[in-house]
Order: sequence, then structure tokens, then C-alpha cells
Amino acid sequence: MDESGHLGDTTETPARLRGLPSRLLSMAAAHADRLITAGLAAQDARKWHYAVLVALDDSGPASQATLSRRTGIYRSDLVAVINELAEHDLVERAPDPDDRRRNVITLTDRGRAHLERLDEVLETLQDDLLAPLAPQERATLAALLTRLVDHHGRRS
Repeated sequence: MDESGHLGDTTETPARLRGLPSRLLSMAAAHADRLITAGLAAQDARKWHYAVLVALDDSGPASQATLSRRTGIYRSDLVAVINELAEHDLVERAPDPDDRRRNVITLTDRGRAHLERLDEVLETLQDDLLAPLAPQERATLAALLTRLVDHHGRRS
């Protein structure tokens, strides 16, 4: 965002730059990242906290390795995230009864309530981010972005 509060394009920005999809995606992603990061921080949360809570809520208790695969968070980073969540009693870490070398992470009732609040916050933030788009345009944008991510994800 520039000093005037715009994402960076002005009437002085060359049209060839203003219309580049890769540039537009980068600018929109940077704005979305700032918006979501600030909104979650106001709830004493981070994006990775949300990802872990969602993964546990959707699929149940999981090992740290499984959570890493489900969320895309590196195992070394995930340990710190789980520590933060456990400190706030949002998750429990216990030895896996089938393999005592592993830990199983479980969402607590307090974690589930926190996740519900974060879901509401994120819904509001999504509305702020996508304010100029009608509901059908939002769905179309999400579908197009999903196609791009799926296509390029297969190739990585």
C-alpha cells in the first residue's frame, strides 16, 4: 500500500503494468496477508494457529507429522505453533498410545470455542477483502484461484 492507502497503482502507473495478472495477484495477496495477519493478531492468533485448529477440528486428533502434512507447516515450525496453542489450553499434546515416541495433538473445548471466534473474524475479514465483488464474483474468483493453485501445485 502506498502513502495514500492504495495498493500501489495510480493513473501514472503504465497500463502494461496495471494489467499484468501476476502483478495484480501479488498486490492483492500482499493486501490480503496484511489484513488477515492484523485481524488475527487482534484475537491473539496467527495464520498458523488457525490452520492447526481447523485441521484438528475437521479431522480430529493427529500426530505432529500428520498435522504438518495437512497444514503445510514445516515440522520444525509446527512444534512452536503447538507449544503456543498448548500454552493457551487450545490444544492438548499427549503421547500416542500406539507409539510412545510420537505425540497426538487434540483440540480442547477452549480451542474449539477460540476457533469459532476466529471463523467469525475471518468471515468479516473476507468480506472486507472482497467488498467490491458481488457474491457470484467472489465464488468465481475462488474457483479460478483454486484452479491456478491446483494446476501449479501438481507441478511443484
